[in-house]
Amino acid sequence: MEEERIGFIGIVIEDLAQAARVNQVISQYQALVTGRIGVPDHERNMAVIGLLVRGSDVDVGAFTGKLGNVPGVQVKSAMTKKERKD
Repeated sequence: MEEERIGFIGIVIEDLAQAARVNQVISQYQALVTGRIGVPDHERNMAVIGLLVRGSDVDVGAFTGKLGNVPGVQVKSAMTKKERKD
């Protein structure tokens, strides 16, 4: 069983026309999302979304991969380090 970790996903939507597609992907992975904040910038036709997530590397990787495949969307993530077994 893959280790569950917590982390953050930052999403920059460079074209608000893609917001529906981004939200569709987020809905597909809603079981991983423990928190969300979104800040639209209508003047620049952009938005930034921050997600707190909890899941395995595989699940979070699949999530960020799908988000990154949406045209005009930039994604970065950071996860807690794996537990050390001393």
